[in-house]
Amino acid sequence: MSITRKKTLLQVENLSIGFSQYVRGIQKRVIRPISDMHVDINEGEIVAVVGASGSGKSLLAHAVLGILPSNAICSGSMAYKGEELTQKRKEQLRGREISFIPQAVNYLDPLMRVGRQVQIGMNKKTAQVEQQKLFAQYDLKKSDGRLFPYELSGGMLRRVLFATSVREGIQLVIADEPTPGIHPQALSEILRQLKQFAKEGAGVMLITHDIMSALEIADRVAVIKDGATVEISEAAAFEGNGERLKTEYTQRLWRALPQNDFDLDFRRKAGEI
Repeated sequence: MSITRKKTLLQVENLSIGFSQYVRGIQKRVIRPISDMHVDINEGEIVAVVGASGSGKSLLAHAVLGILPSNAICSGSMAYKGEELTQKRKEQLRGREISFIPQAVNYLDPLMRVGRQVQIGMNKKTAQVEQQKLFAQYDLKKSDGRLFPYELSGGMLRRVLFATSVREGIQLVIADEPTPGIHPQALSEILRQLKQFAKEGAGVMLITHDIMSALEIADRVAVIKDGATVEISEAAAFEGNGERLKTEYTQRLWRALPQNDFDLDFRRKAGEI
């Protein structure tokens, strides 16, 4: 019996990111928050990128999208569908095949009705119809389009972000911390939608520090520490005492969760408490 192998959408290898800064007048230095990061995502697969705040997760997303600041210095390799992901190609694919769901809902314009925001970039003749279709797809009412961001709940704002970011033709979804501080029902809706993207054949990079939520939908988990990939394991390996995990760091990270051993010493070293 033959097994159909899913095609690799995104491949990042040996990624290093530094930022040049001037200090003491004309002296220049480079700080390097990412030193050796790698991750790959296949069609129809959800890969969760997890790690503490400041570990470099969001910088990985920004590098793939080509939206790093001008003083960024990158090395390593990135490929999309087997072809090098150059800056020019990133700009061509961004918003067309590669979608970004940002971390903060304040990406939305507070002075513009949300329906109008979703219509930005659409054909003017069909924009309203397309926007209403997207609202229906993301379980938003037609009347919600007349509201301003401050009039919507956190879960609704997240879905509006989905509607502005993920449209027809998208093949890779990068979601940067889409679930912080929202109530369980809204969290379930967000996770369900990400899973639906994968069911429809898109690859999903879920950037988060919430391991338990990520494990509800992820196929694999990439663990990031201090700007480097510690390991990438199947989501099923995160069980029991973590004996199937590859590194001591990931095992201790897993055991530090409240529902496990709640390793206080590890949590202090990781800066969580």
